[in-house]
Amino acid sequence: MSDVTDDGWYANDIATFGDRLAAAREAQGLAQEEFAQRLGVKLRTVRHWEEDAMEPRANRLQMMAGMLGVSLMWLLTGRGQGVAAPGANDGGELPRLLGDLRVLRRDAAEIAGRVAELQNRLERIVAQEAA
Repeated sequence: MSDVTDDGWYANDIATFGDRLAAAREAQGLAQEEFAQRLGVKLRTVRHWEEDAMEPRANRLQMMAGMLGVSLMWLLTGRGQGVAAPGANDGGELPRLLGDLRVLRRDAAEIAGRVAELQNRLERIVAQEAA
């Protein structure tokens, strides 16, 4: 992000689209890779958007706003429902914690799926050897 304050946050009056996109993505606890995958775009596309080297199409903007829980107007202009700066209110840490929880829950679900696959493979091998 460009034009950040000393605490690593951007200033609303100088924030760019890319700054706001990165802030909203981070507030949701999404890595660039996961965000790109969910949107159906390449990682470098998300990086270009966040670096203000490219702009997304209108249909992607709508998807982003919904996915990130911010208004389309906030993404574009910084006005409207968006992401509060850390410490701006008592719940400043809450979005980050919720994002961390989402990531852990996703990881746990992925691991559970892998465990189930391994169990099925083992059961097939045991059944073949018993026959």
